[in-house]
Amino acid sequence: MKALFSLIAVLILMLIPLAGVGLANLQGLFGIILPYAAIILFLGGFIYRVIGWARTPVPFRIPTTVGQGKSFDWIKQNKIENPTSNIGVILRMAMEVFLFRSLFRNSKTELRNGENGPQLAHGSNKWLWLFGLMFHWSLLIILIRHLRLFLEPVPAVISSLDSLDSFFQIGLPALYITDILIVAALTFLFLRRVVVPQVKTISLAADYFPLFLLMGIAATGMLMRYIFRVDIAGIKEFAVGLLTFTPHIPEGIGTIFYVHLFFVSCLFAYFPLSKLMHMGGIFMNPTRNMKCNNRMERHINPWNYPVEVHTYEEYENDFRTKMMKAGIPVEKE
Repeated sequence: MKALFSLIAVLILMLIPLAGVGLANLQGLFGIILPYAAIILFLGGFIYRVIGWARTPVPFRIPTTVGQGKSFDWIKQNKIENPTSNIGVILRMAMEVFLFRSLFRNSKTELRNGENGPQLAHGSNKWLWLFGLMFHWSLLIILIRHLRLFLEPVPAVISSLDSLDSFFQIGLPALYITDILIVAALTFLFLRRVVVPQVKTISLAADYFPLFLLMGIAATGMLMRYIFRVDIAGIKEFAVGLLTFTPHIPEGIGTIFYVHLFFVSCLFAYFPLSKLMHMGGIFMNPTRNMKCNNRMERHINPWNYPVEVHTYEEYENDFRTKMMKAGIPVEKE
């Protein structure tokens, strides 16, 4: 039901530009006003969330470590998993951001029936790591490829990446490998939420909605490239106009492009309000961005302040008579 609700929401979003552009000719609204508004909401919301995290006090040193900490000289330290230097923290953070190291180490736990009754079984969970990595890297490459629409002349590095992504050419236009990978990854992530009982139980509509929205973006983008004919030169002219704040909408771009652009605008506007903010939150996570030097330095809670205490001697002086009547032993008769 939660997945169906999210799917219906995305379908309604698809109908909005179809009606607005196809019937009401509101190209200016969907091509200029809404994209600019989405970018403002994205940047403003992103900065607001990051500043909020940065201002949150972290009074304790709470890094998450899974390796040997620094100890005696004859005990080898794991300088990446249990860093005590800034370089170690940077390396661990880089492996987390680019390789999802903590997800790679993740394992699944199940309760199975054994010979002597229920037994706890641990197993590998590398498929989630693989498809998660596949999705994020494909999305990054696709975003970089799209820069060719905003830049003139197109930098050589972007042209080379575009050629490398489409080297496995099947017909015309060339088939992008990342298009196949991102669809496969999104499909796996969706099926995981509806097939695995444990994940299905904790999944909310807010978990399905971005998946369907990303599927809509990928589907409309692939439709424009492989099926429907769109004016690429007109789209590039439009994109350059948006970037240089001289917006202009050429004729004949096609309604499917406005559906694609509206999906992207919705994703940008929704981003700061959703779990997708883990993109910025990973850098603010105190379990990842702290050195584990608890054995080397004493960390004092900055919130500590002088507190008036009531010693036991004072307590006994206040309640000695009542304590003696109740049979409670006292130090002074």
